[in-house]
Amino acid sequence: MNLKLLYITNDEKVAKIAENAGVDRIFVDLETIGKAERQFGRDTVKSVHAISDIARIKAVLAHAELLVRVNPIYDGSKAEINAVIDAGADIVMLPMITTLAQVKTFAELVDDRWCRMCMLIETAESVEMISDIIEIAPEAEYFIGLNDLHLAYGQTFMFEPLADGTVARIIEHMKSGGVTEFGFGGVARVGEEAVLSAEKIITEHHRLGSKMVILSRSFCNALEIKDLDEIREKMVSGVENIRAFEKTLSDYTPAQYEENRRAVVQAVESIKSRLKSY
Repeated sequence: MNLKLLYITNDEKVAKIAENAGVDRIFVDLETIGKAERQFGRDTVKSVHAISDIARIKAVLAHAELLVRVNPIYDGSKAEINAVIDAGADIVMLPMITTLAQVKTFAELVDDRWCRMCMLIETAESVEMISDIIEIAPEAEYFIGLNDLHLAYGQTFMFEPLADGTVARIIEHMKSGGVTEFGFGGVARVGEEAVLSAEKIITEHHRLGSKMVILSRSFCNALEIKDLDEIREKMVSGVENIRAFEKTLSDYTPAQYEENRRAVVQAVESIKSRLKSY
C-alpha cells in the first residue's frame, strides 16, 4: 500500500501542482504558540499561515484532502477550531499534547463534525499517555512528530526516535488500540545520495505499517523556487520516484526489512557522531 504524501503550503498554485503530481494531502500550518521558543536556533520550517489560507486552498483542490494544524489548546482554541472547520478543513491536527484534558477539550471542540481529528504525538508526555489518548480518541488519526519529539528527549538528530525503537513502541500501542491511520516524520527525494536516504526511511514506514509521511523541505522547497514549472517538475518526478520505489517493497521479506532497520540504526549513529563532533 502506498504512503499518503503530505505537503505543507499555503500557496494555492503550489497546492494545485502538488495535487496534480499525486500528493494526497495539503497541510496548512497555523501553529505558532511556543514554536519559535522550542525550535530556537534550529534550521526548521516555521510556517506563517493564516485561517484565511484554508478556504483559498480548499477551493482549488479536486481530490486531495486538506489537513490543518491548529495551535495547542489555549484560550482561543474554540474560536480557532470553529473557524478552521467552517473554512473547510478535512482533518484538524492537535500539536504539543501534554495532558489528557487537552485531548478531551480538542475532541469536544471538534465534536464529531464532518472533519476528522489527528493527534500529533511529539512530546514525552504524549508518548507516556498514548494508550489513554487513544481511549479518548480511538477514531482519530495519529502522527508522530520526530522534530519536537527528539528535542523532548534531549537528542541531537531528528531520526533518533526511529532508530532507538521509540517510534516502533508508539506504533505498537496504536495498533493495540485499534488505530489504523498513523504516520511519522518527513522524507526527502528518492535517489539522492545521503547517509540516511529516503529509501531507508520509506522502507521503515512500510515495515512499521505507517500510512503517511510529510514531504520535507528538501523534497521541493517552494518557498525558494519561484518558477512554477520547476516546482511542477520537482513535484512530478519526486512523487513518481517514491511510487516506483514503493513498488520494489511489495516483495520484501522480513529479513530484508530487518536488514534495512539495522542500516537505519547504523546511519543514525554515524550522523549523531558527526553532529557531536561539531
